[in-house]
Amino acid sequence: MVSFKTVTLCDKPWVDEIVRLENSPSADYNFGNIFIWDRYYRQLIARCGDRMLTKLRYEGKPAFVFPIGSGPLRPAIEALEEFAAYRGYPLVIRGITKEHMEQLEAEYPGRFRFEPETKYFDYLYLAEKLATYSGKSLHGKKNHCNRFEAENDWSFAPLTRELIPGCLDMLVEWNEENRDRLDKSVSFEHDALIRAFAAYETLGLDGGVLFANGKIVGFSIGEMANEDTFDVHFEKAEIAMNGAYPMVCRELTRMLLQKYPKLRYMNREDDMGLESLRQSKLSYKPEYLLEKYIARVREDN
Repeated sequence: MVSFKTVTLCDKPWVDEIVRLENSPSADYNFGNIFIWDRYYRQLIARCGDRMLTKLRYEGKPAFVFPIGSGPLRPAIEALEEFAAYRGYPLVIRGITKEHMEQLEAEYPGRFRFEPETKYFDYLYLAEKLATYSGKSLHGKKNHCNRFEAENDWSFAPLTRELIPGCLDMLVEWNEENRDRLDKSVSFEHDALIRAFAAYETLGLDGGVLFANGKIVGFSIGEMANEDTFDVHFEKAEIAMNGAYPMVCRELTRMLLQKYPKLRYMNREDDMGLESLRQSKLSYKPEYLLEKYIARVREDN
């Protein structure tokens, strides 16, 4: 039987290898996200050939993530089935893209039923558009940036270890100022951010910091999800400062385009089913939404 283990930084090399084999733009699979959100999802991982098995808890219930990687799919699914049966709970697989659905259907025709999980659809944007806010649909974002630039003595710098204490100070202020409107999961997000900062270099994260008049007013952190897509894990800015959020998004994208010549898309992750977050993400005009599904074994099987 498969033996799951707690995620540690020592797992990064082999997980990165499998993530490269998968080459997916999804935010669900890269090592940084798995590691920093460990407290929230209580994720356990294991290797099965050239695939990664992931067990997690979602809303208090056990589930698995689609076994990404390459090579035969059946041994990985059978390993999950055996483990689920031993523990006495149903086989539930999350984070399934349309490509994964096709793979499951090819291997197990008609065995699974699939349900869309719209609140976990990833929002993907063309990097070139976010770097310029070109076009009529993004004219408002460009205007906000123009106003920010006119009203402030500003700069944007790559996130380094030396800048992390200042970002933490800003995060404390941000949480205090936005406490009334924040979702209850913010405590887990705060923990994930702390884990990201603590292991920033080891995780191979990229980030940027926005300054205005000598003060940190925004920052963003993420990592490459595949060869042409960057996954933005966190983006924080002073809400009261007009244009701060569009500036962080634009400047991070510009910085990354210089660093990664193959970069084409920015994955700004899901909206967690929050209407305010959904409207915010839609306002940046996504190129497409990466659909994700949950798979369950049909009852008549």
